[in-house]
Amino acid sequence: MKVLLAGATGLVGREILARLLADRSVTEVHTLGRRAPAAPHARLHHHVSDLRSIPALPPLHTVFIALGTTIKVAGSQEAFRAVDHDAVLAVARAARAAGATRLGLVSAMGADTGSRIFYSRVKGEVEQAAALIGFETLVIARPSLLVGDRGPLGQPVRRGEVVGEAISRWLRPLIPADVRAIRASDVASALVDAVNQGQPGRRVLLSGAMQRG
Repeated sequence: MKVLLAGATGLVGREILARLLADRSVTEVHTLGRRAPAAPHARLHHHVSDLRSIPALPPLHTVFIALGTTIKVAGSQEAFRAVDHDAVLAVARAARAAGATRLGLVSAMGADTGSRIFYSRVKGEVEQAAALIGFETLVIARPSLLVGDRGPLGQPVRRGEVVGEAISRWLRPLIPADVRAIRASDVASALVDAVNQGQPGRRVLLSGAMQRG
């Protein structure tokens, strides 16, 4: 099985990559992005791309997309949309053209095309557009606040995540499961497992359903 992963150097993408490389049924893992994953592996192949133009891809079975930024990091709403909407769909379409029939997409809690919040509206729009590309299996993960070590990734610490994690730790029994902070590794495991099941159609994994202890 040949798999494409976009966003392998991100918080969730790093965990998805680890799961894929541990799975002996995955014969090749192709990553896509400006930077290659830090650890080389015999079954890992990186394709350098700014994600605005996608290089020729090998025949694929499955694609995972874990691309994402924030408006603060991107610098503007337009720059944010270029990553979280345009790049995501460019990768999805290229993977589908290369034969992929399964897509695992990392979105966000609150994704809604009708939202007044720009971030949530863009996430909803990309989910809607991805569903029209023609994958037999589409699994969308909508995590709440992500927990994980961003230091090794060279990413800035997000104050909101630190505060949210602390609150969730102390008030966990009182916070609804779909709202609690969630480990990036839990999101990756749940998404990979769901995509591997190959259930036809579109499936949404809410944050509470992905929590693992």
